[in-house]
Amino acid sequence: QVQLVEFGGGLVQPGGSLGLSCVASRIMFSSYTMNWYRQVPGKQRELVTTITSGGSTNYADSVKGRFTISRDNAKSTVYLQMDSLKPEDTAVYYCNAHWSTLDYWGKGTLVTISS
Repeated sequence: QVQLVEFGGGLVQPGGSLGLSCVASRIMFSSYTMNWYRQVPGKQRELVTTITSGGSTNYADSVKGRFTISRDNAKSTVYLQMDSLKPEDTAVYYCNAHWSTLDYWGKGTLVTISS
């Protein structure tokens, strides 16, 4: 069955950096648009960033200039580099793979920004 597994969450001080990765299995990874979402308890899940199969990227205004998404199709992995982190970046971060009518989700990884 299809699996997306996120790695790299944790506790970071404000202003710090953290890298997340998401490894996909049993999908034709290179064909999928890959997304990172985040969710704070009691709020809707929000789209943070996207990378298409062709490598085009898009970012939410709240993270533009601080976060960088990338992908390695040979490793079926998508990355999220997060710099200049703020307390409001605290959330559970989810990896999503999207192609046509198909959507797959990871279980999420918690990122906490606190001093």
